[in-house]
Amino acid sequence: MGSTIRDWCNAILNGLRRIDWLGPLVMRLFFGYFWAETGWAKLHNLDGFTERFVGWGIPFPAFSASMSAWVEFVGGILIMVGLFTRLTAVPMIVNMIVAIALVVIKNVGSFDELIELDEFVYILIFFWLLMAGPGKASLDAWLARRMGLDDASTVR
Repeated sequence: MGSTIRDWCNAILNGLRRIDWLGPLVMRLFFGYFWAETGWAKLHNLDGFTERFVGWGIPFPAFSASMSAWVEFVGGILIMVGLFTRLTAVPMIVNMIVAIALVVIKNVGSFDELIELDEFVYILIFFWLLMAGPGKASLDAWLARRMGLDDASTVR
């Protein structure tokens, strides 16, 4: 009986290992689309987005709003396709840190509220992309294979 359960568990785990590329791909597609769509909406209402930056007291509101919107739009697309993923994660993290530091932190009264911020969760996901890379089903991995790189950190 114990052998059967162990064999069954091994079979399931081996099956999951064969499709381990699917998790990062699905996450990148949905998370990247979220950011591309958000950036696109901001770019198409840049005046309104800039006014929000003015209201929040963000320095150089027109430049900052435009930069933030472009980072989200282009960053979202790059994350979706898995191109320059690790490099893209850095400005996305910075964008979220600025959002927390200049806007959101004003409404945070406790550590629990900080941890529950959407922006904090986004930072963690971008940090994971920065550390783990985009996965096997990505343009980064394809380019690494084409260029003969077999650095495991690049192809993951």
